[in-house]
Amino acid sequence: MRKDTKRQRQAKLLRIFRKIHRVTGAALFMFFFFIAITGLLLGWKKHSGGVILSKSYQGTSTELKDWLPIDSLNSLANSYLLKTISSNLSTDIDRIDIRKDKGMVKFIYADHLWGLQLDGATGKLLHVDRRYSDLIENIHDGSILDTYLGTSDNQIKVFYTTVMGIALLVFTITGFWLWYGPKRMRRNNGAT
Repeated sequence: MRKDTKRQRQAKLLRIFRKIHRVTGAALFMFFFFIAITGLLLGWKKHSGGVILSKSYQGTSTELKDWLPIDSLNSLANSYLLKTISSNLSTDIDRIDIRKDKGMVKFIYADHLWGLQLDGATGKLLHVDRRYSDLIENIHDGSILDTYLGTSDNQIKVFYTTVMGIALLVFTITGFWLWYGPKRMRRNNGAT
């Protein structure tokens, strides 16, 4: 009788794990779909032939002593942005990516997806691009909702990544048990 009770407990536990796995999967299907697709795209961004991530262009000098001051490069980048793209765009900088080995500086803006590459020494505009990799990353981590809704401290991103991280952990545990549980039950039945 004792072994039968143990088998019933194992079967009940297996049914609970199956239900948790199924409900979590159904509830979060679209989120997992977006994470999978955007994760694949981010993994391939450097190998997309410039579609997702633009190539880095070469400037004239890799010697920092030859370069214009950062504030001058910033002014030039903002001027190029407003003249070549739209005079209505924000010039708030998200980050400045200095590529000394390329002799080039990338200016990435905070409020839109445009980026510019300037020659560090001459300030000449090397390339203007839409930063699709940033858009894909924002979808991947949920921060696109923070941008869209104007939240102050990435609360949606933190909540989203917490829920999805816990869900992945739940999937891993329940999925393992759905694989291992029946094997264990068969092994225990063989021992009787």
